[in-house]
Amino acid sequence: MTLSVKQLQCSRGDLCLFQDLSLELQAGQLLRLEGKNGSGKTTLLRTLCGLFMADEGEILWRGESIRKTPEVYYRELFYLGHQNALKLDLNPLENLQVLSRLVGQNVSEEVIEIALAKMGLAGYEDVPVRKLSQGQKRRVALSRLLINEAPLWVLDEPFVALDVAAVELLQSIIVQHVQDGGMVILTTHQAVPLPETKMQRLSLDRYV
Repeated sequence: MTLSVKQLQCSRGDLCLFQDLSLELQAGQLLRLEGKNGSGKTTLLRTLCGLFMADEGEILWRGESIRKTPEVYYRELFYLGHQNALKLDLNPLENLQVLSRLVGQNVSEEVIEIALAKMGLAGYEDVPVRKLSQGQKRRVALSRLLINEAPLWVLDEPFVALDVAAVELLQSIIVQHVQDGGMVILTTHQAVPLPETKMQRLSLDRYV
């Protein structure tokens, strides 16, 4: 299981964000994207998820272009961006049920309740999301990490709006996913306690 990026170039308007970018990520590895504000970190993540079209280059999943077999790639990809992608009028349980069905998963109510409890949301399962704090909304969104089956996680600043306890919990979830053979690509200012053999760092400042 390998994600390969070859000679990628992305622009915003007339501004080239990065060019000639290549990388390879294997099962059981984490890639941490770095770079100054505006360097294109979010653009790169969205490009890897097929949400932004690169000017040049190719993205391969399991040796095949993601444009050639998108249904395979998207089935094995989990993306969490800056937005929580939650319906404010639904409660956390309903949100996770809907989001799971959208990716073709049939997750039981019991499994979702366990995930919410692990994220510190026990007792909030039936509360409309609009009544939750920003940190609680983020916890609901992050609960999807505990119920999805995708081996590749792409996470854009996943620790935002979390308190210290939630940061430590999320760190442990990410570490466990990598140790289980999963793959993670993320942007963050938080440390992720993994051995160097399982981590890669990529600074976009090098590719301007």
